[in-house]
Amino acid sequence: MKRVGIIGGGQLAWMMGDGAKKLGLELIVQTPSRQDPAVNIAQETVFATVDDAAATEVLAKKCDVITFENEFVNLEALSALENQGVCFRPRLAALAPLLDKYHQRCYLQELGLPVPHFFALDNTVQPEELQSKIEHLGFPVVLKARRHGYDGQGTFIIRDWASLQKKLAGFSTEKTVNQPLFLIEEFVPFERELAVIAARSVNGEVVTYPVVETQQEQQVCRRVIAPADITANHAAEIDAIAHTLLNNLQVVGVFGIELFLTTDGKVLVNEIAPRTHNSGHFSLDACETSQFEQQLRAVCGLPLGNPAFKTPSAVMVNLLGYETSQSDYQSKRQEIAEIPQSYIHWYGKKESRPGRKLGHVTVLLDSQNRDAAIAIARTIESIWYPG
Repeated sequence: MKRVGIIGGGQLAWMMGDGAKKLGLELIVQTPSRQDPAVNIAQETVFATVDDAAATEVLAKKCDVITFENEFVNLEALSALENQGVCFRPRLAALAPLLDKYHQRCYLQELGLPVPHFFALDNTVQPEELQSKIEHLGFPVVLKARRHGYDGQGTFIIRDWASLQKKLAGFSTEKTVNQPLFLIEEFVPFERELAVIAARSVNGEVVTYPVVETQQEQQVCRRVIAPADITANHAAEIDAIAHTLLNNLQVVGVFGIELFLTTDGKVLVNEIAPRTHNSGHFSLDACETSQFEQQLRAVCGLPLGNPAFKTPSAVMVNLLGYETSQSDYQSKRQEIAEIPQSYIHWYGKKESRPGRKLGHVTVLLDSQNRDAAIAIARTIESIWYPG
């Protein structure tokens, strides 16, 4: 297979560019805007939204296999193409249980994987029943949109009953108010947030990258410390979770798995991303095979690459927008680039806005020292963010 179609043209598709060159592949991207990062590395672009199945039909005629940069697709419409022989990897049946976060939670629970306590919130839940369920969980609780939430969007920490009523009232004018839009789950008092990137080949081989620690602010990933400072038992448990999930779904491709390590030492699965993931960006510079090359290897039926570190450890910091601007922040990037063993990846987006991912920087470290990694991250952030 030489021509790979990618639904989605953001930075995750853009970062597949180097892997494609190395493997001798051509990338054809379906994305709505000429300003999207992956347009610059694609051999060809189909300009359309990612949920436009008619455009995906055009895309399919140009390539050998189609994979996904994001999960905001119309599975029902794409299934007609799959039935006609279009090769999606991962297959649509592997995505189906994951795109709705309530269905994802139910699926993980059915597999026997550990998840926070949760329930669906829809128009069938009466106020008395809702109050009873929330009393069982205890405040604070987490309110999540079941679809289309990412980077903290659609996720709300609710601290009391009045706040919940106010938040739900704010959504009452939406046209989909009668649909099951939300789930509520317990707030997990965690010691660390963790993540693991896992890949599965067409032959069923599964490889996992080292588990990392992710640090969030306002539910958006700010930094990743690789590897995480966890016990061998916890690492083995997370590896087993990844194998169980990918093998049961019969995935072909790369998945990101986010987890909690609780204050009493338990591992809980938080969310699954059926694609390459922000928590794996460090692999571009720190690993033998990046998650992006691995994705291409998997979907093209090539042997999976070695996920091992080339360095004792690394820290990755997201460069997030903090203002509305069209600056390329050249002077700040030059200052960050002076940090030894730093590697900046700038996504080439034309406009900055608060919270938007504009790029990331990875710094390779000569030893495993969590405090030193955090200190370097703070240095990068002091250069990047004003004040």
